Amino acid sequence: MIFLLLVQIGYCTPVRNVEAAKAAGFDYVELGTTEIATMSDADFERTADEIARLGLTVPVTNLFLPATLKVTGPDVDRQQQAVYVKKAFDRLARLGTRLVVFGSGGARRVPDGFPRERAFDQLVDFGTRAAAEARAHGITIAVEPLRREETNIINSAAEGLALVEAIHDPNFELMIDFYHLASEREDPAIIVRAKDHLRHIHMANPRGRVFPQEWGEYDYAPFFAKLREIGYGGRISVEAQAADFQRDAPKAIALLRRALEPQ
Repeated sequence: MIFLLLVQIGYCTPVRNVEAAKAAGFDYVELGTTEIATMSDADFERTADEIARLGLTVPVTNLFLPATLKVTGPDVDRQQQAVYVKKAFDRLARLGTRLVVFGSGGARRVPDGFPRERAFDQLVDFGTRAAAEARAHGITIAVEPLRREETNIINSAAEGLALVEAIHDPNFELMIDFYHLASEREDPAIIVRAKDHLRHIHMANPRGRVFPQEWGEYDYAPFFAKLREIGYGGRISVEAQAADFQRDAPKAIALLRRALEPQ
């Protein structure tokens, strides 16, 4: 008898939308780390209680760093980084979070004229220190390559993989956002190269960054073929806009559940 693992489908959302996410049928919510880390203690307790009441989980968060907390350039403050990261991970561990997506395009944007090699070294330094703190909390960080319109370093999955390999820590891994991969016209074959480090997926229809609805609306097939090839069994989070959330969300969930089924 063959048992198929049902992939978990989540939704990237602010805290205010968690009830709607539950009602739509998402398996989990992917909240913003910065929102969790910067809210008051009272608001955090209310948030934790609300998530528990709804029977939701927060296995993944995104938006790791605020844009003001620089990790490249001349204004890096390692102590400020350490204080923020510890507070964030303390709270996320209480929510049961196990993976933190590190996009944070503003925080990692390299200032004009600053040496690129030095900026990459700064990312390695930050990632190494953050991974150690993550390990102490049972968390793994996954760097997110972002399109050039959103930041100017680690724009491709290949570059993200290079950073992961430079840090060389099991608590610092890679995720791939289909929207950014498509925007950068990167070959989905990178999934096979990165298979030992790929921990998470974000999905949107690149045409408008909206909820995926139908298999034929975009050429999703090569991407999911590579995920099936490596036996991807992680989560997929929808990070997109919806013209009609109640209508579009269930269709996106159904589409993504089918996408990893054997063809």
